[in-house]
Amino acid sequence: MIEQIKNRRSIRRYLDIPVEDNKIIQLLGSARLAPSGDNTQPWHFIIVKSEEIRQKLTEVSNKQKWMLSAPVFIVCVADIRSRVANNIELSLNETSPQLELKQIIRDTSIAIEHIVLEANNLGLGTCWVAWFTQEEIRPILNIPSDKYVVCILTLGYASESPKDRPRKKIEEIIHRESW
Repeated sequence: MIEQIKNRRSIRRYLDIPVEDNKIIQLLGSARLAPSGDNTQPWHFIIVKSEEIRQKLTEVSNKQKWMLSAPVFIVCVADIRSRVANNIELSLNETSPQLELKQIIRDTSIAIEHIVLEANNLGLGTCWVAWFTQEEIRPILNIPSDKYVVCILTLGYASESPKDRPRKKIEEIIHRESW
């Protein structure tokens, strides 16, 4: 597993080759197995292959045109209803203060990273994209205002092999017993 972690890179150029549906399902199956607080499993995933919708998502993602080279987008959505009752009115955005929002973002992020690592294992490339606002992205996919889009994962076969990025030394990030 450590080799998959070491070798994973954010891919921003993809080959013009479709991703097999069985591989996409395998990726989402790995996300389904992620741990979550109180086993709430707040994640939902929208598979986007349509060029028209991918263009709209790219537009609201700060016009990052490189995204369009990926044949598949997986829009990763956290559902606060796994922790907050339906009879409580909510509209979430980047400044929402709810503790539960932080919890569902945390849990959904774990599931997303399962996808990223399994994609690498299957010979696929991914990149997290989160440069958008909730108000701009949700209408494109008919996502209700009480859901929170954590990221778009671009997915496909990589046409680049980015070099290693520098990492801090282990001694710089470890604390023992206290800060």
